[in-house]
Amino acid sequence: MNNGFGASHLLQTSRVRAVVRKTSDWIDLQWSITIRSLKQVAPEARGRLLDVGCGDKPYEHIFRPFVTEYIGIEHEATFTATSAGSRERKPDVLYDGKRLPFEDRSFDTVLNVQVLEHTPHPAALVCEMARVLADDGLLIVTAPFGFRLHEEPHDYFRYSPHGLRQLCEDAGLEVVRVEQQGSLWSVVGHKINSYLALHVAHLEGLAQTLGKLGHENEASVSPRWWTLPAASA
Repeated sequence: MNNGFGASHLLQTSRVRAVVRKTSDWIDLQWSITIRSLKQVAPEARGRLLDVGCGDKPYEHIFRPFVTEYIGIEHEATFTATSAGSRERKPDVLYDGKRLPFEDRSFDTVLNVQVLEHTPHPAALVCEMARVLADDGLLIVTAPFGFRLHEEPHDYFRYSPHGLRQLCEDAGLEVVRVEQQGSLWSVVGHKINSYLALHVAHLEGLAQTLGKLGHENEASVSPRWWTLPAASA
């Protein structure tokens, strides 16, 4: 009887968690727009894929059907200080943040999602990703143009489409296309949602429990549950 009740309780908890996570993803406009963009480009990925700045590899399930190998790498010094550092899913490789520990032209696809703004020397990282990319390989990069301060103090830059193009061309890469993610209204909506969730309701800890905000430090402030009616309005 106890075992059966326990299994049922766990199932119900899992379902509630899944519903809360889906609701959170829908409200988090930056996350939902990024996921939609990655799903659109994922079929172009192939061969060996390197996810640079992978965190706890939240995008692996999107690309796995199209690649033969998925390897995630993280900057050791910064990753171990984040909430993702204590999660089950880990990077396959940790490195010093300077030279990627792989041979030249050893990957068919390189993925870099919302990482360049946290890199003090972004041009050097783009050159490193270009170095390990096969001659006919594909580099997939996303980086914010309008976004809140996050993962402080390691939040250094914002990128226009022209800046991203220049970084890639300087590294010897041919830019196939640059696509805008979201719009003015999604940026405004995301800023409002983020302010209410993080600065009013203090939901960082709840978000990390759901597997989000992996690159942020572990939340230490308790949620203000009493603000939820106002924050949700």
